[in-house]
Amino acid sequence: MGEEPDAAPHRDDGLDLARQTARATASSSPAARKRRAKRDSAPRDPTFSGAHPDDRDPQLVGDQVERLVAERGWDLELRVRGVFARWPELVGAEVGAHCTPETFADGKLVVRTDSTAWATQLTLLAPALVRRLNEELGDGTVTLIDVLGPHGPTGTRGRLRTRDSRGPRDTYG
Repeated sequence: MGEEPDAAPHRDDGLDLARQTARATASSSPAARKRRAKRDSAPRDPTFSGAHPDDRDPQLVGDQVERLVAERGWDLELRVRGVFARWPELVGAEVGAHCTPETFADGKLVVRTDSTAWATQLTLLAPALVRRLNEELGDGTVTLIDVLGPHGPTGTRGRLRTRDSRGPRDTYG
């Protein structure tokens, strides 16, 4: 009996023989043949992801939120809300302390001031403010700033109220 020239040399610990025997028995056992036949004849599942990334794999939350915002058309609304949240930063601390944005619709931003003097001041600053907001939101987003004065008191309560009076008119005119 001669040794085959292509065969690997025999190892003294016998692990090479054990591996060969295990492979031979595993591939020729009835259970292995049944598994192989079932695997080969089964139709491929199109929902199975496989080794390469695709849309069915887990996605990053940030990417999914961006996709949802784009699909729903919430992009401008979120940017406008971001401007409302950063109002003092955008208009300056002093101006931001005396006025707040109330609504934004169809290019018109409504801003409420805490006095008529600040309403006049903000009306003068409106063109520069429109330019600054369009830098943040995109060109042409804000077309008009409507400046409102403070909410006036009703003048309907108090001990010293006179009938048919118009109430205080010092800063609410």
